[in-house]
Amino acid sequence: MGQSVIPKTDQASSDTGKKAPFTFFLEFLRHPMEIGSVIPSSAFLERRILAAADLENAAVVVELGCGTGGTTQALLEGMTADGRLLAVDVNERFTQLVSNIPDSRLIAQLGSATDIGQILKAHGFENADVVVSGIPFSTMPWDLGESIVKAIHACLKPGGRFVAYQASRRVQKLSEPVFGRGSESLELINVPPMRVHRWIKTV
Repeated sequence: MGQSVIPKTDQASSDTGKKAPFTFFLEFLRHPMEIGSVIPSSAFLERRILAAADLENAAVVVELGCGTGGTTQALLEGMTADGRLLAVDVNERFTQLVSNIPDSRLIAQLGSATDIGQILKAHGFENADVVVSGIPFSTMPWDLGESIVKAIHACLKPGGRFVAYQASRRVQKLSEPVFGRGSESLELINVPPMRVHRWIKTV
C-alpha cells in the first residue's frame, strides 16, 4: 500500500498558487513517464471533468494523479459539504503541495493507483462513488494499465463513475474489456487537448 499522508511543510506551502505551474513543469522534466502534461489542466478541462464525474451525490471521490492541485480544488468545489476526496499520487512533491489545500474533506495520500482499494480501506472507506484519473495511461506498460483499471473497477460502487482525462485513447482500449463501452468528449482549450472518458460500473 502507499505511504502515509504527507505532512504539510513550509516548502510545500511556498510552491502553491503562482509557483504551481513552474513546479508542475519541473516535476514533468524529472518524471516524464508519470505526468501526462507539461502544465496543469485548464479551467475548461476542469469543468468538463466535473460534468462527467457528476459529483452531486458522491460521498467518496478518489483522484488519481493530483498534480499541483488545480483539479483537486475543482473537485472540492463541485462536491457536497459532507463528501470526502482522497487524492493519490506517486509523486511526493505533488502530494505535499496538495496536502496544503485548506479543506477538511481532503486526504492527500502518497501511493500507487494499483493500491487504490487498500488505500481506501486504510482511511475507513469501503468503496468509492467516483474515481477521476489524470495519470498517463499512454506512457505506462500495458499490464500496469490493466491492473490499475481492474483496481478502479473493484473499488467502485455499482453505478460509480470512472472518469479519465487523457491525451490519447489508450485508456479506452484498457477499460472497455472491464467496464464495457463508455463515453468520450474532447476539450480543445487545454495544452495538450484532452479527451475526457467516462464509464459507469454496472456490475
